[in-house]
Amino acid sequence: MKKLSVCILFGGVSPEHEVSLRSAESVLNNIDHSKYNVFPVGITKDGDWIHYTGKDYSLLPTGEWKDYPGNRRAAISPVRGQGLLSFEGDCVVRERIDVVFPVLHGENGEDGTIQGLLQLAGIPYVGPHVSASAVAMDKTLTKLVADQAKIPQAAWELVRRSELDSRADAVLDQLEARFDYPMFVKPAGTGSSVGVTKAGDRETLLQGLISAAVYDEKVLVEEFIKGKEIEVAVMGNRSPMASVCGEIDSGAEFYDYDAKYITDTSVAYIPARISEATSEQVRDMAVRVYQAIGCRGLSRVDFFVTDEGSHVILNEINTIPGFTSISMYPKLFAASGIPYSQLIDELLRLAMEEDQ
Repeated sequence: MKKLSVCILFGGVSPEHEVSLRSAESVLNNIDHSKYNVFPVGITKDGDWIHYTGKDYSLLPTGEWKDYPGNRRAAISPVRGQGLLSFEGDCVVRERIDVVFPVLHGENGEDGTIQGLLQLAGIPYVGPHVSASAVAMDKTLTKLVADQAKIPQAAWELVRRSELDSRADAVLDQLEARFDYPMFVKPAGTGSSVGVTKAGDRETLLQGLISAAVYDEKVLVEEFIKGKEIEVAVMGNRSPMASVCGEIDSGAEFYDYDAKYITDTSVAYIPARISEATSEQVRDMAVRVYQAIGCRGLSRVDFFVTDEGSHVILNEINTIPGFTSISMYPKLFAASGIPYSQLIDELLRLAMEEDQ
C-alpha cells in the first residue's frame, strides 16, 4: 500500500509562533512514520518557508531547526498539482502532497489564510475550511454566531483601536457603566491567551485595552464569570464527537499564556470535577457551537461552568488547538480512548474524507 505524503506546517508569522513549534515537535514525534512520508515545513517569523530535513524534532522549540544542514527553501504552490516545491540552487524539487496538517496557531495560520492557499492548491488539510477558521479566529464574530445559535455566553463589548486614540475616557466610562470589575480584555484575533488581561480598576482596564490593541484593531471586553474552566475536544465532519470534559485549575489569576506554557502552576483534571448531567450538557453544547460555526476536522471548545453548576457559558473555540505534550486536546481524546498517534491518523483520515 502506497504511503500517504503528509506535510506538517509549523511556526508562522504569528504571536503564537513558539507554541506552534512545541505543538509540531509533539505531532512529529507521535505520527506513525511507517505509515506516512512526512515533510516538515517550518515558516519563520519573517515568513520564510523552510523544508526541515532533520529527524531530531527537539530542535524545533529551540529554533535550531532553521540552520540544519540540508534544509531547503520551500513553498506550497497555489497551482493545482504542483504540491510542495523545494529549491536547491537553480533546481526545483516537486513533491506530491496528499494532505497537510497545519500545526499553526493564531494569525496567518488559524484564521483562514493558510486554508485559502490550500483550497487554491487543491490539497486536503486538517481542520476547518476558510470561513469557519476566520469566524472562529475573530472572537467578536464567534460571539455573533453564538448569539444566533442561542448559546449562552458572557456579556461583551467591542472596542476599536481608533476609539482609544480619540475617546479613551468615554470608552472607559461606557465599560464601567455596563460591567463591574473585574473585566477581561482580549484581542479579538489571538489565541493561547496572548494579550489577555484581567482588569481590576480603571487604570488596569486602560492598560489592558492598550496592550490588546497592539495585537488587533478590535478588542473584546467581557464581564467576569466566576466558575470552573472546562474544555472539550471535538472531532469529526458531518457527525462530530465530543471527548470527555477536562477542567483547568490555573493556579493563577486566570489561565493566561504563562500558566498554559511557561509556569507549572496549572493543574488539569480529566475528567472534569462536574456532575455527569453537567458534563453531558457541556459536551452537547460543544458540538452545537462546532456545527454553528461550520467546523470540520477538529476544534477545542472552552466553557465556564458557574460555581453552582447551574449555568454553562461559552468562552471560546480554537480551531487548531495546542498539540504540545501538555496540551488538553490530545489529552482529552487519550482519556476518551484515542491515543495521540491514533488521533493523528483519524484527523488525517477526516481531512481526506471531505475531499474524496
